[in-house]
Amino acid sequence: MAAESQNAFDPEGFAVWRAYLRGHATVTRALEAELLAEQRLSLAAYDVLVQLAEAPERRLRMTELADAVLLSRSGVTRLVDRLERIGLVTRSRVREDGRGVAATLTERGMDRLRRASRTHQQGVVRHFADRLDEADMVNLRRISQRLVD
Repeated sequence: MAAESQNAFDPEGFAVWRAYLRGHATVTRALEAELLAEQRLSLAAYDVLVQLAEAPERRLRMTELADAVLLSRSGVTRLVDRLERIGLVTRSRVREDGRGVAATLTERGMDRLRRASRTHQQGVVRHFADRLDEADMVNLRRISQRLVD
């Protein structure tokens, strides 16, 4: 309780929160626009491909994928439907229990991710990293980790 009263939401806290939201929205909109223009891939689809590429056997249960990309289960299902139609992922029953469904990154999906990663990484540097100095990066990492914890 003491921590809550110490960090009461004040006008300055609200201003910082709004600035954070505007900064996040500005960067993500720019990254999304570049991925769509250059790769015909949304930022959410790119994120799904990244999560699958980093998973063991390039495979995740749909529930794990939804948690990893911070989309609803129905949102991930619709997105995976689209990615499956264009051959970037496949879906199959989970062998261990027969009830769950998993998404797996295909070779075509991995190739598409490699191409899109160049666009995305250049955008992250241009719209994010180049705008921050070393102290900003250290502070932002510390703050972000605190928010996650």
